[in-house]
Amino acid sequence: MTLSRWLPYPLLTLALVVMWLLLNSFSLGHILLGGVIALGASRVMVALKPEPVRIGSWSAVVRLSLTLLYDILRSNIAVASIVLRGRRSAHTAGFIVIPLELRHPMGLALLSCILTSTPGTAWLEYRAANGRLLLHVLDLYDEQAWIDLIKNRYERLLMEIFE
Repeated sequence: MTLSRWLPYPLLTLALVVMWLLLNSFSLGHILLGGVIALGASRVMVALKPEPVRIGSWSAVVRLSLTLLYDILRSNIAVASIVLRGRRSAHTAGFIVIPLELRHPMGLALLSCILTSTPGTAWLEYRAANGRLLLHVLDLYDEQAWIDLIKNRYERLLMEIFE
């Protein structure tokens, strides 16, 4: 039996153990429990058979990370302002359909995480047949501005990274 059979994704396993220890107290029991959970998750990944990801542009990864951190901070402040000040009457929630050019499964998964983790937006549905994304926006002031923002700030960088 080879090591890759028991530990097919060593970086994933290590990352999960580290995350487990950051979320819990540092003790021998948590190291063992985190290790068992991480090994199990690593073995489950084998069943999913993910295709290898090739990063096209590392500079795009850095730009996307910085953009995302800024946008999440800005969105948290905006949503908190809406909720705490009670200015909801001036804001209209709504749904928009965004035509996406991005087709890479990992890029789409990352875009869904980005849009759902950014307060004020929620990824609702994606239709692969026509590349349409249904998005809910808490503060829908201008539909085209939202479409442009997602396509220019996220989709373009994700396409540089994955396609």
